[in-house]
Amino acid sequence: MRMPPRPSRAGRLRSVFPAVVSAALAVSALSAPAAAAQEPAPTACPTNLEHSATCYTGQSTDGAYYAIAVPEKWNGSLVVHAHGGPDLGEESDPERSIGDLERWSVMVEQGYAWAGSSYRRGGYGTRMAAADTESLRRLFVEQFHKPKRTYIHGQSWGGNVAAKTIEIYGSEKHGPYDGALLTNGVLGGGSRGYDYRVDLRVVYQYYCRNHPRPSEAQYPLWQGLRAGSTMTTTGLRARLEECTGFSSPPEERTALQQRNLDDILAVTNIPERTLESHLRFATFTFRDIVHTRLGGRNPFSNKGVVYSGSHDDTALNAGVERFSADPTALRDLSYDSDLTGKVSIPVLTLHAIDDPTAFVEHEAAYRAGLRGAKRDTHLVQTFTDEHEHSGLSTSEYATSISALDTWVRSGKKPTPASIAASCPTFDASYGTGCFYRPAFTPASYATRVNPRPGGVEWPALSAHQEKKWSRLPSVGIAP
Repeated sequence: MRMPPRPSRAGRLRSVFPAVVSAALAVSALSAPAAAAQEPAPTACPTNLEHSATCYTGQSTDGAYYAIAVPEKWNGSLVVHAHGGPDLGEESDPERSIGDLERWSVMVEQGYAWAGSSYRRGGYGTRMAAADTESLRRLFVEQFHKPKRTYIHGQSWGGNVAAKTIEIYGSEKHGPYDGALLTNGVLGGGSRGYDYRVDLRVVYQYYCRNHPRPSEAQYPLWQGLRAGSTMTTTGLRARLEECTGFSSPPEERTALQQRNLDDILAVTNIPERTLESHLRFATFTFRDIVHTRLGGRNPFSNKGVVYSGSHDDTALNAGVERFSADPTALRDLSYDSDLTGKVSIPVLTLHAIDDPTAFVEHEAAYRAGLRGAKRDTHLVQTFTDEHEHSGLSTSEYATSISALDTWVRSGKKPTPASIAASCPTFDASYGTGCFYRPAFTPASYATRVNPRPGGVEWPALSAHQEKKWSRLPSVGIAP
């Protein structure tokens, strides 16, 4: 099937300008002010798509940059992509959606049109990102063609965004989304999904005493970082190295550095290879959540948590900083990002068992949430013997979108085993491997992350509570 009718202006531009001029046009489109909405403008596609698709960029009325690709042999369906992060820049990043298109070009290669938003701003805001994702879907329908079927794909924090999107916009019987693919998703939501980073923040400071140093301005650790701090990621890395020697060979670490490192890793269950990235999140993203999004209020708690695994648990529990969440801050973070499990469309997940960033136990939390909402019949979860967070095997992404499409079209629910069995067909083209573990089931979230009192029942946010909070003025996180 050929690509759909294009916007009249975009079609004229594509027929008049050669590729090099189209690329210049894209730069112009990406530098336009956010106040004016832009019709999709043709741009050069990623190298592997340049002869098989037509690509566009633009900016929404809310200021979100986006990228769209339509394959020449379009199968009639659309994949709307929700990216991870969150990125912490103040404005929408014009390069983000272009990079995501290149990264997820497998969807276009499989015949799907693809659309990805950079979101209207950086910083935390799950509902904002969901709104921008839905806005881009509507733009595609208005400017191109109504797809036969529309799927949403979210990776990492984008998994949270995509899951929230289908709860808000796709819960009706004939909603705009036909299915969802969530890969390595942060599916525990905001109020519980970052508790292991809260624990890291306080445990790190107990052992290291350098974030902040005694000579520096003091602040409660739930802030992540004080509002006016000029600390950089390089500076944070230097402090982490000073305390633990994490980037040095073991033989070059002091005995104290090695003990600090061993204790921090054992107590928090965080892999050594992602220790720095988790501490960055517990520093800079926490600062964004607390100071910028919640007006200085605290949504985090470690009251009642018993830390274990160190060389002296008694001393650790007696000396670690403790705090309780501000109920209004917890409410706003929960309303923004927690999931109710209220889904009525097929949802397929794919998760690396050894994901060092979004632990595989997030999947147990998501299943428990859907089960609590009596919607788990809409869920199929698959797991792979992989060890990365940011990207899985291309063959598996192709397998997953095909399995979801077949499920939606046929109404026949697949199994992890049937999905795994179909992967070699796609691997014959991509050669990146099939690593499915059909028999794997993740342990509960509480086995990996210290549960807070009352924090073991799922969903973390009921549909009733969400509806009740939605009637309050100014609840949640502002877009």
